[in-house]
Amino acid sequence: MKKAIATSKAPAAIGPYSQAIEAGGSLYISGQLPIDAETGKMAGNIGEQARTSLGNIDHILREAGLTRDDVVKTTIFLKNLADFDTVNKVYGEFFAGSTFPARSTIEISRLPKDASIEIEALACKKG
Repeated sequence: MKKAIATSKAPAAIGPYSQAIEAGGSLYISGQLPIDAETGKMAGNIGEQARTSLGNIDHILREAGLTRDDVVKTTIFLKNLADFDTVNKVYGEFFAGSTFPARSTIEISRLPKDASIEIEALACKKG
């Protein structure tokens, strides 16, 4: 059985997909662009974009009753791998105090809405 998870605190899906799907005790969070849900605008520099994408993930986690510590795997899609150090710093701050999840980082030629970053996550319920 699967259940769609959605929150107005993260941007709505821009296509035929869900913000997240809960299934079998896991939460599969779709790639989050650096869009502010309130304004609909994309954040400025890559550091702000990384914070916004991770913040959107945080809102979805909360909607599902989970926390950052429940995240077991992330995938970061970067338009420019030269931004890795900046993103890595923001990512480390976001997950500070938690067990760091497994992670992949991939350079990609283009992202929706010409974003510089998109982050997806997989979280598991404790118990």
